[in-house]
Amino acid sequence: MASSGANPIGDTRDDDARHYRRPNWFTNTFLNRPVALVTRAGLSLWGSRVLEVRGRTSGETRRLPVNLLTLEGRQYLVSARGHSQWVRNVRAADGELALVVGRRRVRYRAAELAGDEKIPVLRAYLKKWKAEVGVFFDGVGPESADEELGRIAPRHPVFILAAA
Repeated sequence: MASSGANPIGDTRDDDARHYRRPNWFTNTFLNRPVALVTRAGLSLWGSRVLEVRGRTSGETRRLPVNLLTLEGRQYLVSARGHSQWVRNVRAADGELALVVGRRRVRYRAAELAGDEKIPVLRAYLKKWKAEVGVFFDGVGPESADEELGRIAPRHPVFILAAA
């Protein structure tokens, strides 16, 4: 998959920018925090990384666990919950971010994919993590037709990563 069609950061003309499912207290307390702690300690759970990105308002580094997807030799971040705070921060930071496992920090430049470019990435993401995130995809799964994946694609930002 070529990244030549990737949108500049912040170009959301294809996306419903209001779609966001905020994590609840249970998710933050019993899922995100423990996964982030284990990942920062050096153990990646199912591809987990700790995303570090500059906050768009505070300028402070924001950290949270994400799933890093590798597909055909390229790396991607997908926002299962929609246009989340981390997505907005990555856009505001012009795609500059770092992914951390243990003491290893890798800096990247993210470019947002548009339209049909997202379909194979979303399919692979759902194939790998449907049990964890499938509820956020409105009944669409890895076996769904391209048209169904295309229908939900605007609600789920996808970034292709390049080493910075």
